[in-house]
Amino acid sequence: MNVRAVEEAAVDWVWAHRDRFALGEDALAADGQVNRTWKPLGELTRVCASVSLCTPPSDPVRARVSDLLDFAWRQTREGELFPLMQSLEPFATYPLEVYAAFASAGFRHPGYEASAAVVARTRGWRLTEQYPTRRLGVLEAERHSGIPPHGTVPQALDRTWLGGLPEPWTFERAAGYALTHVVFHVTDWGGRPEGVPPGLADYLLHWLPPWLDTCLEARMWDLGCELLAVAASLPRPPGPDALDEAWLRLAAAQDPSGAIPEEGVVQDAAGEHPGIDPYDFTDCYHSTLMGVFAAALTTARLRDADHAGQGVPG
Repeated sequence: MNVRAVEEAAVDWVWAHRDRFALGEDALAADGQVNRTWKPLGELTRVCASVSLCTPPSDPVRARVSDLLDFAWRQTREGELFPLMQSLEPFATYPLEVYAAFASAGFRHPGYEASAAVVARTRGWRLTEQYPTRRLGVLEAERHSGIPPHGTVPQALDRTWLGGLPEPWTFERAAGYALTHVVFHVTDWGGRPEGVPPGLADYLLHWLPPWLDTCLEARMWDLGCELLAVAASLPRPPGPDALDEAWLRLAAAQDPSGAIPEEGVVQDAAGEHPGIDPYDFTDCYHSTLMGVFAAALTTARLRDADHAGQGVPG
C-alpha cells in the first residue's frame, strides 16, 4: 500500500479547493447555516492542526497545511469573529470548538478566551444538555482554550456508546461516527494514543478491523477514513494484515484529482472517473479531509515504528 500517495493527492485537492472553505457573508447571520459555513472551516482547521503536529517540519505536506491554517485563521479575521459569534449565541458550543482547533495550532485570541471563560463559569453553560460524545469534545475545547473543563473525561467517556464496550454486532453507521470521535477526543486527535484506556484499547484492537472491513465493503469511504484514523490513534494499532487491504481499497476509491467521495464511486460509461471535479464539494470535502488525517497519522506511526527498529511495513 502507498499511504503517502493517498495523503499527498488529498492534500493537493484540499489546497486547490481552499476557497470553498472560506466564510461568506452569512457566517454571522441569524439564519445562517452553520453546517455550510463554520463546520467546513472548523474541520479544515482541525485536520490541518493535527497533521501539522505529526508531520516533520521538512515535509512539503507540513508547509502546505501550515499555509492552509494561515488561510483559515484569516477567514476569522485573526480571531475577531469569535467574540462576535459569542455575543450572538452565548451558550452555543460550536464557536469554542472551532476556536480550540486554532488554539491547538498556536492561533489565539486572548480577548475571546477571557470572555468565553466568563460564560463557561455559568450554570447555564455547565448544564447544557449534550450527547456524551459532544460533551467530550467540549471538554477538549475548554482545555485547549485555557478554560478549566467543567467535567472529567472518564465520566463523559463512560456515558458514550463506545465507553460501554457494546456488543460488537450493534455497530452501525451512527455508532461508527460516534466511536471515532470518542477516540479523537480522548487522544487529542491522534496526538496522545495513551489517552485510550487499556480495556477500551484491547476492545478496539479486536473489533476495529471487522468494522472497517464492513464499512469499506459497503463503500462508506468517509467512515472508513475515520476508522483508519482511529486505528492509527490506538496505543497498539492493528497489524498490517488488518490494514493493508483497507488502504488499497481506499486508494482505489480516490479520484485522480485527490478527492475521496463520502460513499460509492462516480464513474462514467467507460468506467473511468469523469472530469477534474467529479463530485460536488459537499459530497467529498469531509471524506477527503479525513483521508488526509488518517494518512498523516498512519505515516507518523509507521515512521515512529521504523525509528524504533520495528520495521512495520507500509
